[in-house]
Amino acid sequence: MPAKLCTAIALIGAGYLAFAIWRLRALCRPEDGVTLRSIPNEVRDASKGRRVASPPITILKPLCGLEPELFENLASFCDQAYSQFQVIFGARDAADPAVAVAQRVIKRFPERDLALVACDAAAVANPKIANVLNMLPQAKHPLLVISDADMRVDRHYLERIAATFDDELVGAATALYAGDPLDGLASELGAMFVNEQFAPSVLVALALGPLAFCFGSTMAVRRSVLDELGGLEALGAHAGDDYLLGKAVADRGKRVALIDDVVRNVIREPSLGALWAHELRWARTIFAQRPLGYLGSFVTLPLPFALAALAFAPGVTTVAVLAAVAALRLALHAQARRVLNVRERAALIPLRDVFSLAIWAASFFTRDIRWRTDRFSLDREGRIAPKRG
Repeated sequence: MPAKLCTAIALIGAGYLAFAIWRLRALCRPEDGVTLRSIPNEVRDASKGRRVASPPITILKPLCGLEPELFENLASFCDQAYSQFQVIFGARDAADPAVAVAQRVIKRFPERDLALVACDAAAVANPKIANVLNMLPQAKHPLLVISDADMRVDRHYLERIAATFDDELVGAATALYAGDPLDGLASELGAMFVNEQFAPSVLVALALGPLAFCFGSTMAVRRSVLDELGGLEALGAHAGDDYLLGKAVADRGKRVALIDDVVRNVIREPSLGALWAHELRWARTIFAQRPLGYLGSFVTLPLPFALAALAFAPGVTTVAVLAAVAALRLALHAQARRVLNVRERAALIPLRDVFSLAIWAASFFTRDIRWRTDRFSLDREGRIAPKRG
């Protein structure tokens, strides 16, 4: 019985892998940037048509600690080929080492409209949203872009965002991202999760329905739409602020668009333990937000089940299933390397997939999460419970 069950799961997962490979194949990287050819017209940006306007944009960059290559990441958001934009850096503690890095960036771009806010005035449970709320009073422009500190973009990032909002029905936009590991096994495994599990799953989801969520890489929203939603305060009690922002916009009848770009996520995980804690927080947050979809997500990891089926019942059938699943998994890895311009090692695929399955299983045992040095607990709807001692 275990062998038959594992074989069935592996075969279902093989179908998912084949579909994910097909979705990734639709992405290409021409010399002028990434084109998301696979995204349906109703959720893509309007960059193919004539530009309507170049709306002024405010970028809000919440900071917490020394992210890897933080100076280069922040500088990429300031060095934009765009007519009018503002960048606000924010930290909740003036002693945060990221503050000094932000000050260096501000000195590097004296011609830009840059500002730094370091205070802890906002009282909401989500640390990131609290940080952004502290910055928001200084935001000057009607289009807001919130982006995590470990992201890096090219000089045309804001142009692509503005093009997306040429469509008046678009209320928010987000960006797919690819992981670039800096060093070490844990960092490489973390990048493989982004490139070979997260990114393909997004493209598969978009084939099944319109986009209704955002990612921390880019949360772009019209300020008027944000006000209609009750402001960022409405997100402050929850861990998954990016998902909830997109969902709230979609629930109001506005479109959430995927911009015609793939930004880079600079990844450095100091240890496998740190990677475990990081991914477990993501997993428990997703489970709280989308429990049914998350419960079935194990089928996207067919390789461990194919291996288990062979271990339970060695034979021609289980060998053939394992061979088919392994071939598809290698093809997905190769497609991600080519399309997303990443270089993780194929030899790590079994470890990566077993690690992901272990994260999935562990996410059901408690609702505790670790957010940097803080510990929290999530309720059934993803709200952040009081900090534990």
